[in-house]
Amino acid sequence: MLLEFSVTNYRSIRDTQTLRMAANNYHKELEETNCFDAGINGLPKLLRAAVIYGPNAAGKSNLFRALHFMRSFVLRSHSHQEGQTLNAAPFALDSRKRKEPSEFEIFFIQDEVRYQYGFAVNRVRVTKEWLLAFPEGKAQRWYEREYDAKTDSDRWYFGSKFTGRRQLWQEATGKNTLFLSRAVQLNNEQLKPVFGWFQGRLATILPGTQAQINLRLSIDHCASEEGTQHIMAFMNSADIGISGVEVKKIKLPPMKPDMFPPDMPPPLKEQVLRDLQGREIPNIRFSHKTDSGDSIFFPLADESDGTKKIFALAGPWLDVLAKGRILFIDELDTSLHPLMVRFLIGLIQNPEINKHNAQLIFTTHDTSVLDTELFRRDQVWFVEKDREQASRLYPLSDFKPRKGEALEKGYLNGRYGALPFIGELRF
Repeated sequence: MLLEFSVTNYRSIRDTQTLRMAANNYHKELEETNCFDAGINGLPKLLRAAVIYGPNAAGKSNLFRALHFMRSFVLRSHSHQEGQTLNAAPFALDSRKRKEPSEFEIFFIQDEVRYQYGFAVNRVRVTKEWLLAFPEGKAQRWYEREYDAKTDSDRWYFGSKFTGRRQLWQEATGKNTLFLSRAVQLNNEQLKPVFGWFQGRLATILPGTQAQINLRLSIDHCASEEGTQHIMAFMNSADIGISGVEVKKIKLPPMKPDMFPPDMPPPLKEQVLRDLQGREIPNIRFSHKTDSGDSIFFPLADESDGTKKIFALAGPWLDVLAKGRILFIDELDTSLHPLMVRFLIGLIQNPEINKHNAQLIFTTHDTSVLDTELFRRDQVWFVEKDREQASRLYPLSDFKPRKGEALEKGYLNGRYGALPFIGELRF
């Protein structure tokens, strides 16, 4: 379960921006459907979904890129080679910020324990890292590291509740590696729930970056009859006129060296030949009913963009619901009808379907879902840039909208900001 995420000095984000998924106690509307119990005494209910609006180039995608960077760094930094540069991207329009590290912090619940984890990183090293756990409601500071420029080394702190071969894990952690990532690779059991949350619970879908991964999840579902039925049930709920789906694996035909460009280096040719040897590719076809009741098959390439996207989303969506994952998806409305967007949101906000408390955070330009019958007032966020071109994230609740207020109309009329400035074209 996600409680909140903060990022500082990353891409267009200069100052600390925080997205919170805790429900506002003052808002009682849609509480039974759109909220769920965190399962820990003293914590407020959590939101099943949040939507973020804002003009193009305001920084919505950068918020998601920040989370994607954090997840990737946790999962992969143990494999970094000594001296390998890091893909940190500080705010470039401020000479002071360009020299400072990017910082990421996240609060979440895993196995009924609340955690607070974060780190700061520049292009060459981790400058800070910390982890607090709340297994009994009180904070336990498990470990902390901070770079000391004067000694060119890290200062370390380990709490009494953090046990195991601490010296070994510390010494094995390079300057461009997270302690969390390295210690888990060296079989630290205490940190596995934290690492496992990033690995198994958190999912991000950015435009164009994970299209093949998402499609593969849907294809994998179709490997069994039960999985195919689940995919079809998902697509039929969307009412897109598909009567069946068929996925067959086709072996690539043998390739010969003379099929490659003549100037291609021989070692590269050999590598490609080895990689493609015996490889199979999926052939995806959808069946449609004709007027005579027969079935006719069309390849995926001949289907509409909407059908392609629904099929690609089916696997991830079913996976998120089955495992109670947290899904960040940028531009959910791309190639989708507004009613389809409402359908997908409805799956997340239906307690009978979302039995494992999956959460959805998404960006969109579709203002038709800015509706108090679909979202509570504390589920809506906006992003806009200030005069220094820095992105600012803020909630709708800052404006204290009335219960039942026409949110779409208010947004389009500029009441909440985060609208594009459309100038006059002159030649």
